[in-house]
Parts: sequence; structure tokens; C-alpha cells
Amino acid sequence: MIRKALAILIGSTLIAIGINYFVIPHHLVEGGLIGVGLIGKYAFDFQPGLTIIILSSPLYLIAFFHERSLFYNGIHGLLVSSFLIDLLRPISTHSSVPIFISSLSGGFIIGIGISILLINHVSSGGMALIALLLSKKTSINVGIFILFFDSLIILVGSVVISETTIFYSALLVGTVGFTTLFFTSFLKPKEIAPLT
Repeated sequence: MIRKALAILIGSTLIAIGINYFVIPHHLVEGGLIGVGLIGKYAFDFQPGLTIIILSSPLYLIAFFHERSLFYNGIHGLLVSSFLIDLLRPISTHSSVPIFISSLSGGFIIGIGISILLINHVSSGGMALIALLLSKKTSINVGIFILFFDSLIILVGSVVISETTIFYSALLVGTVGFTTLFFTSFLKPKEIAPLT
């Protein structure tokens, strides 16, 4: 339980720092429901963490009926990471990192955070939860599904964000996906016994 709690705290903190310090200052769009939360922030000034929780709720209901262990293990990651994303929003005003470096650095940090959660059977939001479910059903690496979902959100986000950030958002998403793919392949979730 201590290992899982530390994984949730460390992984969620890395995700929140990556989002607030590297992504938000340049109006980049990340993938999955985090990306949808960011689109809500840019377009309507919604709190991204709260938006993620609201949009993830139906997906967690699906998990509750189909893969209850993922529901119980994932709900903590969702709540903690979403809370920290909103809590650490003030650091976005202190970032002066160029957009290219932000895309790579933010993607790497977020990817590590997501990987820490995934290898401990925890997810940070709905899309990661669905990716875990699909990975268990198909034996395809979870990072592949995350990369697909993230790319889809980038296409949707292109309606909201300016053309100059599309390339860098895609670079961000690619970095998150490949970082997650690398770390989850190196230490696969099924190699760690789930703690329920």
C-alpha cells in the first residue's frame, strides 16, 4: 500500500508539473481526457482537473462493472492527479521555456508520470483507464492505445488552438506516447502484482 501511495503521489505530481509548467503556457494540447480538460480551459477557462474528473466518471462506471480492480486502483490516481493539476496551476505563469523544449520536456515528464501510475495498476483519467482495459483484452501494449487516443484528441483540439501549436502539440503527444511505451515495455504492468 505504501508503494502504491508513493506511486500515485509521484506520478500525479509529475503529470501536474508537466501540464502546468510546460503545456499550459504555450496552449499545447495533450492527449486523452487531460487534453479535453485543456481544451476546456483554453476555450471556456474551465478548471482542467475538475473537467477531467467529470468526463472520467462514465468511464469509471464502465470499469466498475467490467474490471472492478481497475476501478478501485484507478480512482485514486484520477482524483489525486486532477487535484494536483488544478492546485499547481499558478506555476504556469512562471514558465519561460521555449515551446519546442516544452513539447519535449513536458512530454517526457508527463510520460514518466503516467508510466509510474500504469506499472502500479493506476490510471490518471478515463482514457488511460480504457487503454488499460483494451490492453488486458488484446495483449497490445498500453502505450499504443494511449498514443492513438492522444492523436485523436490533437485532431479535435486543432479546432480550438491556433495552427502554430498543432505541430508542437503533436510533438508533445508523441513524446508522451513513446515515453509511456518505453517504460511500460521495460517494466510491464502485469509483472507487478496488483495491490487491492
